[in-house]
Amino acid sequence: MQSKQHWEQVYKTKDATSVSWYQEHAQQSLGLIRQTGVQRDAGIIDVGGGASTLVDDLLADGYSNLAVLDLSEAALAEARQRLGGRAQQVSWLVGDITQVNLPRHGYAVWHDRAVFHFLTTADEREAYVRAVLGAVRPGGHVIVATFAEDGPEKCSGLPVMRYSADGLHAEFGAPFTLLRHEREEHHTPAGAVQKFIYCMCRKEST
Repeated sequence: MQSKQHWEQVYKTKDATSVSWYQEHAQQSLGLIRQTGVQRDAGIIDVGGGASTLVDDLLADGYSNLAVLDLSEAALAEARQRLGGRAQQVSWLVGDITQVNLPRHGYAVWHDRAVFHFLTTADEREAYVRAVLGAVRPGGHVIVATFAEDGPEKCSGLPVMRYSADGLHAEFGAPFTLLRHEREEHHTPAGAVQKFIYCMCRKEST
């Protein structure tokens, strides 16, 4: 996993609306979360959520049991400031997803847009999947988005992995049933186009 120092520097030196991954509204992520059909009080964690506006839209949509995890305290501070008083409704977690301890079966939905593709070693990816297995309840949903096979080879100056839907699902393995996958053409604030793949899986009870 890339260093905490790197991401703190990014968010301390760049406006949150100018970074390449910025979305005014995370419509694709929000749509997939809605499609899970979970109750509005179900536990949802946004992994690598940073300063993302997804949490704003989830709160506006009535979801009330939200957690946002990121390596960067500066990124989370940006989101808290933006939300104002509503920030008190969210659990803010600072940590490395390959090392952090999360509540066992604490979440009905795990969402990650663009963290997993930064895990360039097998050990990191295996640690991530262990975290998912522990934190997501049986029958819960896992939504992960990474750069697609025709997406960028680097992001924020760092190397990334690129995936097909089948390749991404294979990283998670038999405990996860692939329910659907979607592509996204993300237009960065600078005008570039980045190709993403989204996979939504169900964590089985066995």
